[in-house]
Parts: sequence; C-alpha cells; structure tokens
Amino acid sequence: MLSTRVSATVRPFVRKASAMGALRSKHTVPDLDYDYNELEPVISAKIMRLHHDKHHATYVANLNVAEEKMLAAQAKNDIAAQVALQPAVKFNAGGHVNHTIFWKNLIGEKNGGGQLHSSALKSAIEDQYGSLEKLSSQVNAKTAAIQGSGWGWLTFNPAIGRLDVISTANQDMALSVGHVPLLGIDAWEHAYYLDYNNVKADYFKNIWRVVNWKDVAGRYDDAVAKHKSLKN
Repeated sequence: MLSTRVSATVRPFVRKASAMGALRSKHTVPDLDYDYNELEPVISAKIMRLHHDKHHATYVANLNVAEEKMLAAQAKNDIAAQVALQPAVKFNAGGHVNHTIFWKNLIGEKNGGGQLHSSALKSAIEDQYGSLEKLSSQVNAKTAAIQGSGWGWLTFNPAIGRLDVISTANQDMALSVGHVPLLGIDAWEHAYYLDYNNVKADYFKNIWRVVNWKDVAGRYDDAVAKHKSLKN
C-alpha cells in the first residue's frame, strides 16, 4: 500500500513494481481512521461508504490490473504496450494516492475537525495569507475554477520554500508538478453530489469544518524538514 505521505511520483512507483516482479504485493484501500458517519453533517455516511468503498476501491483495482499488464509488457520488452498503459497507471495511481491523503486530511468536528492550533503551519499560514479564513477563500476559489473534475491543494512548494495553492485536473497528483501535498479537496462530483447536489460551493465552504489540521501540520513539518536537509 502506498504511504499516506507519498514521496514518489508515478514513474519510480512503476519501476519499483517492475523490480518486484510477480512477488510484489497488491495495493489495497486503506481503512478509515473513523466511522463512516464521523464527518456528518458535512459529509454523510452514505457518501463516505460510496466514496471510500466503491470509488477508491475502483482506482485500486484498476491500478493493480494496469501494473500487472505493465509488468507483462516489460517482460516482453513491448515498448508500445508500456506507453499505452502509462495513462492508466498515472490516472489510477493518482486516484489511490490522492484519496489516501484525503481520508487522513479529515476528522469529525467533535474530534478536533477544523481546529488549527499553534504550530509552524499556523504561523506560515498567517504570515503568507493573513488568516486561515483568507487561505480557505483562496483555496476554494482555485478549486471552484476547475473545469470538470480535479483537486484543490494546499501544498509546500520546494521551488520557493513556502506554502502554495494549486489545483490539478482529474486525478493528477500535486507531486506531478513538483509540489508536496498537505491538504487536498476532492472536487469530483462523487465527493459531494448526494449531499450538495449542484451547489458545490457549499461543499467547499463546509469541508473546512472537518479538516484534520494535526495531519496537515505534520505533513508541513515533514516537507520543511526535507527541504532544509536538501539545501544543506
């Protein structure tokens, strides 16, 4: 199973699978750290069951199939087949990685959801954006501007050594554009439609009530530490 703090892009991820050959373990959907109804009323138990048990599971199943085909193509040195399989690996690996981060990024309000306590991340947010409210508005605007499906992200951008706000299309990973993902907001309809219908702006507004800032802050600390170590 991919680490929740992903440190590899799709290409080395596939190379690793190739090296492991037939003995590699298959990817699995990670268990949630909370009950399906933990995020209500922001996200219903019905959506959580469908999103986690069906949608995420589909990405994982398709990734396993694509990797098996990739291994077979590599064994035959079939370059054309390997190239043809790359979009399926990229899409499904992204779906797996992004959702694995997403589940960790969330927690119920009764268990601290939405509460950003004193931390290096809090200081960075206030320094760069002025307040959490201003940051959330910027992230929501970036996410709402996605044409079709995709993800809104709060990231650490190693190129500038600071926080950044970006969006990615479909299931593209923040890592694919050189950013370290800290907080992801799923803008696919399956993440909100049963609860919010076509009013996705309300979903974007409410999801901040269940953000697990402890998890996000940990990701930020890890990213900053790695950034500093690479500079030394």
